[in-house]
Amino acid sequence: MVPSCPPILRTTIYKMLPIFSAVFLAGLSHGAAIEPRQSTVSAVPDYFETTTELYPGMKDVLKPRPTKTGTAPFLAQTNPAPFGDPASFAPNQPLETALPIEGDSSKTSIFTLTGQLSSYFPNPVGFGVNEYALPPGVNISQVHTVHRHGARYPTGDSSVSTFGSLIQNITGNGTAKFSGDLAFLNNRSYKLGSEILVPRGRQELFDSGVLHYYNYGQLYPIGKKILARTTSQDRMLKSAEYFMAGFFGQEWTNNATLEVIWEQNTFNNSLAGYYQCNNSNNYLSTGGNNASLVWENIYLADAAKRFNSMVTGYNLTIRDVYNLQTLCPYEEVAFGYSQICDLFTFEEWQGFEYTLDLQFYGNNAFGSPTGRGVGIGYVEEIYARLQNHLYNLPPGSTNVNTTLDEMPSTFPLDQALYFDFSHDTNIASILTAFGLKQFAQFLPTTGPPENQQMIVSHMEPFGARLNIEILRAPRPVAAKRPTNSNEASAYYEAGSPTTYVHFILNQRTIPLGKSYPECGQRDDGWCESSTFLNILGGLLPQARYEYSCFAHYSVTPYGSVTDGVPVS
Repeated sequence: MVPSCPPILRTTIYKMLPIFSAVFLAGLSHGAAIEPRQSTVSAVPDYFETTTELYPGMKDVLKPRPTKTGTAPFLAQTNPAPFGDPASFAPNQPLETALPIEGDSSKTSIFTLTGQLSSYFPNPVGFGVNEYALPPGVNISQVHTVHRHGARYPTGDSSVSTFGSLIQNITGNGTAKFSGDLAFLNNRSYKLGSEILVPRGRQELFDSGVLHYYNYGQLYPIGKKILARTTSQDRMLKSAEYFMAGFFGQEWTNNATLEVIWEQNTFNNSLAGYYQCNNSNNYLSTGGNNASLVWENIYLADAAKRFNSMVTGYNLTIRDVYNLQTLCPYEEVAFGYSQICDLFTFEEWQGFEYTLDLQFYGNNAFGSPTGRGVGIGYVEEIYARLQNHLYNLPPGSTNVNTTLDEMPSTFPLDQALYFDFSHDTNIASILTAFGLKQFAQFLPTTGPPENQQMIVSHMEPFGARLNIEILRAPRPVAAKRPTNSNEASAYYEAGSPTTYVHFILNQRTIPLGKSYPECGQRDDGWCESSTFLNILGGLLPQARYEYSCFAHYSVTPYGSVTDGVPVS
């Protein structure tokens, strides 16, 4: 039984486990032939099905979120390339990113400055350590991956969606008239869809599946199936499917079972932990939004003046200008190109990135009173897996779905590959719940600090992924890596076989020693596994889940929360 369910629903939901977890039909029997889905009643247990149409009696209780598609792209016609020098034409791949941006002397793509709205790219600068090949004799024995969905349309009720419709309305009814660089807005209609993956998002997850196969393919047990987990949102389910197709091929259902955990208010789900953390969805966890508003008024002041000189009949507020800027990355991934993007200077794009850094820091990470609480469920699942036992905490300890995590069929312990699919804010909270204090650096509202660590585009772009590798070495690996040595002995110290933990976020190592002094300062950023498990053992009380997520405490100013829990 899921303790968070309303009492009136508990009996029904318990009998209808697919509400919590539906798994692909192919996942029922290992090695079974795949049959087409039938319209007749299946003999397969309900909790191994994925189609929401199977639950007509729950439609009023569990209403799906809007999933409207947008207008199809037509980049061959709308792309204004080539840009700049006539000889510098670069074909779109598939997005057109070669935009001439005023003030961009570094030739940095602005699409790496759009926070969680950035199309996937590996972290370009790393997290403070170099990447190293494995020493001779070290073997990867296990990988735990938590993966964000791919690029998508905005949510249907978002401010950017509302603003897009507003522009269409005020120009259509003659209220406003734009000129100069903004003249194209006069004949503009809002064409984005709602929430579902765009084609680029499908590609991001497929490509990631291919990449993960190349990196970890030998960990797959030939002839057996693995269990992967996702949530019930359309973009989450599709992201998992495209990833699996990239990893295994189109017949991936012969190789993997997909467990779909219901994502809805009152349902426990560690992959969408905010649904069982009330205070993460109210004013107590909006410090990041408040900080962002302060910064927006600083970095967009010139843009607002510039744009208002090109409009009559309407005054563009700072928030309007911010929403206009936010349309750029959404249209870029939806249509391949957006005419909005080069309205802003390079410095204004740097400012845009920082707004998103502020929002994540104050809403979802160390600057939020619920930062640890939202992510602690997934951390405890990792802790259970690494100790090779089912989740066994008392009900209400975290947002974990205990119905699923207490069964080996839906929370297996014998896999070398674990794939989980989640959301950007949830992954940010997971990193916070892990206590990775490298990212706890305070972000002021006056502008980016020196040597800023939490940069959202480097951590949570579309298609972001955290890989936790478990490494086994024949002897302790020296903290200082040798240079130009092919001798295995140069990598090791005297001692017994040793296991290590290696965190990789967007293909770059997170040095665990920066957050956990117990791990030591290692060149490779690893942590010895027994030390890491001791650290994990103390994270649950630090998260203060029940109090952080459900208690009535006073709101505090942005900057007063620094450890992802309420101020004592």
